Amino acid sequence: MDKIIEKKSGWKALFTKKALPWWFGGALTILMLFLVLRPNRSTLRIDANTLSISEVSAGEFNDYIRLSGTVQPMVTIQISPIEGGIVDAILIEEGSQVRKGDEILRLSNDNLDLQILNSEAELAEKENILRNTQIQMEQDRLNVKQSKAEYQLNTKRLKRTYEQQKALYEDKLIAREDYLKAKEDYDLALEKLQIILDKEVQDSLFRSTQIERMQESLENMQLNMRMIRKRKDNLTIKAPIDGQLGILDAVLGENIGAGTKIGQISDMSSYKIEAQIDEHYIDRVTPGLAATFERQGSTFNASLRKVYPEVRDGKFKADFKFEGEVPENIRSGQTYYLNLQLGSPESAVLVPRGSFYQKTGGKWIYVVNKEGTKAVKREIRIGRQNPQYYEVLEGLEPGEKVITSGYDSFGDNEVLIF
Repeated sequence: MDKIIEKKSGWKALFTKKALPWWFGGALTILMLFLVLRPNRSTLRIDANTLSISEVSAGEFNDYIRLSGTVQPMVTIQISPIEGGIVDAILIEEGSQVRKGDEILRLSNDNLDLQILNSEAELAEKENILRNTQIQMEQDRLNVKQSKAEYQLNTKRLKRTYEQQKALYEDKLIAREDYLKAKEDYDLALEKLQIILDKEVQDSLFRSTQIERMQESLENMQLNMRMIRKRKDNLTIKAPIDGQLGILDAVLGENIGAGTKIGQISDMSSYKIEAQIDEHYIDRVTPGLAATFERQGSTFNASLRKVYPEVRDGKFKADFKFEGEVPENIRSGQTYYLNLQLGSPESAVLVPRGSFYQKTGGKWIYVVNKEGTKAVKREIRIGRQNPQYYEVLEGLEPGEKVITSGYDSFGDNEVLIF
């Protein structure tokens, strides 16, 4: 006998085998809706007591940077020997005060001594040649003068003879041949006299030119001699200015080459401040900018004197000079902390400086909600910065609170749950 199966209805129908596909479809739908509609943000729970939370504010942004500078003498002169040699004596120790012209050390140079001896011998030989030449020229001059006197006397005698023979010939008392002979002798005497007169003039000009050239050569040798002797004086190293002798890199018996830096002298009457500045500011740092620093409870002023163009290890060097009063007991090597003013103060949205910048580069920050229960990552744009604040250009409003401590432990999470 067949058994009649009762058809289930109502809530009982939900638990039948026919309802299983519907249960599966509903669960799948709910799962898909959950995956689509759930917040797509990674979160991290963290203890709020370990964070530094600061408030964004509106105020005056003072555009300056903090620098560490070292006091240095304004003028420092390098000591380098003009002549090389062996150190014979060190007369002043490093760190001592010196006056201009004080002897610091003495060198010896045997090769230079030999050059001086050779030059002296060459000069003596040249002087001897000049004296002998002058003596010979004087003898030649006297010989020419004597010959001129003899020719003049002979010409006078022959002239008288010629005139006598001429008178006798005109009176027809002598033969024509005797008259012509007397005339020819007189004419020849005149020509010889003229030759000796021309020789006297030419010898005088030649003698003057030769003596002048030899005298000029002798003067050049004497000048060379003085210069070589002056090189001998250069073996004694002297202080070029008044000041303090710094490092003196020389020991007795050491052979020091010409031009080698062996020390320096610093003028202690005026000072400057040398500072290293991050290359980030190289386009904004120009000579003339004002700076201030505190010392012994007082504020002092300085100005940027010189900017060096070379960048090393991400920094460039700048020199500052004092303006107005100078701190008491100033010493070379002291460290001053300068506030260098880069621009005029302006109104801006400000965030206190913090180590978060090292992670974000100023491109984003965690903003705390009003309830203080969580912080959410937000993109921002930071402009200028000083030792106290960052200037916020976009992304934050005054009154909001942000996390300014380091972000290294937060990973890539976008939401922090306190």
